[in-house]
Amino acid sequence: MSSIRRYLQFVKPYRMQIFITIIIGIIKFSIPLLIPMLIKYVIDDIIGNKGLSHDDKLNKLILIMGVMLAVFVILRPPIEYYRQYFAQWTSSKILYDIRDQMYQHVQKLSFRYFSNTRAGEIISRIINDVEQTKTFVVSGLMNLWLDIATILIAIILMFYMNVKLTVVSILLFPLYAFSIKYFFGNLRKLTKSRSQALAQVQSYLHERVQGMSVIKSFAIEKYEQKQFDKQNKNFLEKAIQHTSWNAKSFAAVNTITDIAPLIVIGYSAYLVIQHQLSLGTMIAFFAYIDKLYNPLRRLVNSSTTITQSFASMDRVFEFLDEKYDIIDEPNAHECKAIKGDICFDNVSFSYEQEGQMILKDINLDVKKGETIALVGMSGGGKSTLVSLIPRFYDVTKGKITLDGVDIRQFKVQSLRDKIGVVFQDNILFSESVMDNILLGKPDATEEDVFAAAKAANAHEFILKLEEGYNTKVGERGVKLSGGQKQRVAIARVFLKNPPILILDEATSALDLESEHSIQESLEVLAKDRTTFIVAHRLSTITHANRIVLIEHGQIKEIGTHEELMARRGNYYKLFQVQQLNNSEPEEN
Repeated sequence: MSSIRRYLQFVKPYRMQIFITIIIGIIKFSIPLLIPMLIKYVIDDIIGNKGLSHDDKLNKLILIMGVMLAVFVILRPPIEYYRQYFAQWTSSKILYDIRDQMYQHVQKLSFRYFSNTRAGEIISRIINDVEQTKTFVVSGLMNLWLDIATILIAIILMFYMNVKLTVVSILLFPLYAFSIKYFFGNLRKLTKSRSQALAQVQSYLHERVQGMSVIKSFAIEKYEQKQFDKQNKNFLEKAIQHTSWNAKSFAAVNTITDIAPLIVIGYSAYLVIQHQLSLGTMIAFFAYIDKLYNPLRRLVNSSTTITQSFASMDRVFEFLDEKYDIIDEPNAHECKAIKGDICFDNVSFSYEQEGQMILKDINLDVKKGETIALVGMSGGGKSTLVSLIPRFYDVTKGKITLDGVDIRQFKVQSLRDKIGVVFQDNILFSESVMDNILLGKPDATEEDVFAAAKAANAHEFILKLEEGYNTKVGERGVKLSGGQKQRVAIARVFLKNPPILILDEATSALDLESEHSIQESLEVLAKDRTTFIVAHRLSTITHANRIVLIEHGQIKEIGTHEELMARRGNYYKLFQVQQLNNSEPEEN
């Protein structure tokens, strides 16, 4: 299905509003078409009418001008208001629906997609490209028909006055149509290329603004300026190509629309000289030529902006066509009351279909309420393993079961509702502390939020903030320290109160004092829940029911801290190295 056809599916619910807008618009554009007829009447039937006395001429003039004044002062303003209002209301509603569906689509895309796509590119499509499609609604579905209606009405009135002169007036129409087809055929491709280049600039800028602290800390402003110049220059080249072709099309089409009035003036003057046409008709015809070719010029302008709309539509639907990696099975059911028994049955995983296996033949049986610690060197697959439980990714081979049921048999959202995750770098939104904690359970009461914050050892520091729980934390929680951000993140998991908990290096980026405080909160949080802890510091997981050592995507050792230490294997060596490093005296 073409982009236009798909776009019309969003337009369909508002077809009645569009129809009403077009009808109102036709009335609005028809009113000015009375002016040339008025000119002809005044010149031929009043001023040039030798059979009327001076007073009769004045009376007729006053009467006709009174009628026309009433039409333009009383009738036209409300018509103009409602045409503009309905046009903007309808187009805004259509854009609202499209953005709504796009955001819904964004939330269904997998972690893999966001890993491979810049945030600025996504934002550009949802904001800029959707906004560009508004022109299609206003110009393509409304103004286009109004201009065509204006042209047809003008031609009918011109035929009524003089057939020969009308034919001469529209002689250049075929040449005009050919020019539109020729010049604007290539414009859609150039417009799409220009939009893509602009999206790249926006994506680059979005990343760099977020990472400005890195740029400043490494003093690489000049280097970054050169990198940005490359992106900006690419957009400039695409924009100039687009502008050049656009300018050629305007030059050609406007030349045609400028020649036509000259032909009409010359031919109508000849007819007047030959006494085959009245002076009033000639002047009226010249006024109608303006009414005829002005809409044609608008159609040229509309063609440019509508072409931009088509290119933006293509990008919008390209985005909406992105496939979901994680989808509900046809027979998937709700994940309701669960115990929390989790089993990895011969699980292997690769990020790419034919790529290297990150996890290989993982077998692990976890009972309700157990705390399982996953340890090992960086890159071993620990975080990847726990990310399979809430189906951030799906297993490549094998299966993961929850209470004996393959997790792919559950609806994704209901499965994730039973899992609480605390990451190493938890994202806080720029709203208040209260709003960020409420993400755990949006319908919770204030008392519930306070209780969750107290359980996470966050209540006291929150009360000391400038506006307490109403304090805005800034983008990504920039106004809070690392430890404070983690406590807020833990508070929202307390509020969610899930039966399964995943702690993915939740304290590794913190100082020892903050880590100790947060560790206490996490131990309280993990009580009576099936808990997975991905840990870097082994001293923080010695209490776990079982510790799993993962190396190169495989389980190498498993047991309690005491059992693994007694084996004197790789876990023992890793623990000893960390203990040795921690016991070294600090240098002054």
